[in-house]
Amino acid sequence: SRLTITKEGAVMLTDYNKEVRMEPLTKAVYLLFLKHPEGIAFKALPDYRKELAELYTIIKPFGLNDRVIKSIEDVTNPLLNSINEKCSRVKAAFLAEVDASLADQYYITGKGGEPKKVTLPRQLVIWE
Repeated sequence: SRLTITKEGAVMLTDYNKEVRMEPLTKAVYLLFLKHPEGIAFKALPDYRKELAELYTIIKPFGLNDRVIKSIEDVTNPLLNSINEKCSRVKAAFLAEVDASLADQYYITGKGGEPKKVTLPRQLVIWE
């Protein structure tokens, strides 16, 4: 299925007419990886902190408070487990909507030490 990202940040499986629901920070992490088809190494996550905050404000326009800023700092700290938790939640969200044989193209994957990425061909991704 094509994947549509709405202006409000909703993640839609276009051909199934289904929304993949995620918590705002988890969704922002997903959108970050979707915007970088080359992948992102977890050790480089601090470099993406500002971009992640910008994506979060698309999803929650007035939601950037001290607690959220701390969560963004935690998820972009490669020494903490927060990024792994968010990637697991992204995977679970897609497995809830798509057959397991197809879902791996949609969620964030990658071998240890290598950049993690969403492998879905980008011609199937529509950004409104």
